[in-house]
Amino acid sequence: MGPNQYRDAVVEKRREHGFEVVDGYTRGFDPVWVTRDDDPSVGECVALATLVDESDPTPDDVTATADEFRDVLVEQVDDRRGPTTPLGYVVFTVSDPDRSVIDAAKSYTVANRRTNVFPIVYDCDEETLHRHEVPRLKGRGIYRRQAEDAERLFEV
Repeated sequence: MGPNQYRDAVVEKRREHGFEVVDGYTRGFDPVWVTRDDDPSVGECVALATLVDESDPTPDDVTATADEFRDVLVEQVDDRRGPTTPLGYVVFTVSDPDRSVIDAAKSYTVANRRTNVFPIVYDCDEETLHRHEVPRLKGRGIYRRQAEDAERLFEV
């Protein structure tokens, strides 16, 4: 599946699952989608998602882009509605990604970066989504939620 086909499939899925287009300044990320709901394990959630047009990212690109998207997430979360868990998903659509890129995405974690942004790599050649695994111990809620969101929005 090519990057354009993948993008079209994700756009269709975001409509099915209630992700709306963010109107407003998103620091050059386009498109950005948002949804809000209540999760039994992490509470009120705001999830932002975007696809990145970077055909051959390096591990440093993955980290820098996730850091930039974290700023977008922080700006978009309206905490006037009470405590909210912000979640961000940055998907890199890549043909035959280098293992170091996949590892960089998977190692960008909540614990190490104090953020709820999850970089994800979609391998167009293998049609495989490389997301974060759900740990067996502490912190499962956010990672479980990430896995569910990745499946419903980015698995095609």
